[in-house]
Amino acid sequence: MPAPERPLLLVDVDGVLSLFGPGVDRAACVPALVEGIPHFLSRAVAARLARLAAGYECVWCTGWEDRADGHLPHLLGLPAGWAHLSFADRPGNGAHWKLRAIDALAGPHRRAAWIDDAHDERCRAWAAARPGPTLLVTTDPAVGLTEADAAQLEAWATSA
Repeated sequence: MPAPERPLLLVDVDGVLSLFGPGVDRAACVPALVEGIPHFLSRAVAARLARLAAGYECVWCTGWEDRADGHLPHLLGLPAGWAHLSFADRPGNGAHWKLRAIDALAGPHRRAAWIDDAHDERCRAWAAARPGPTLLVTTDPAVGLTEADAAQLEAWATSA
């Protein structure tokens, strides 16, 4: 019997790993200029994501698209080779701009967790209506993915 498919972990960058806004602990970040844009990249969040990669198939779900894997493993020591979503095909009918690409990758039934700082009511409605198990983890963009969030994701990945 084949091993069960690992759940997807859809990872946004800005507001999850690249922190911004009042309250950012800049001393705990790697300052980086990425394609001319300054970023404060959280070392702690990178370590949490690296830990989560053991239980998930990680996919960049960010406007950075392929640039995430081109920059972040080098800057933060994250595993290289994560797939990325492309967002050229914007959804209609008022749907969140990432949902069509997520659905194309995950299909209706695959377990999927999505970390983002910009989940809105459209995202929550999509997650609630999706037949497959779905977890949204919404981050504070000045803090990013917390230890409590990572623990929740670890527990969820191993739950039925």
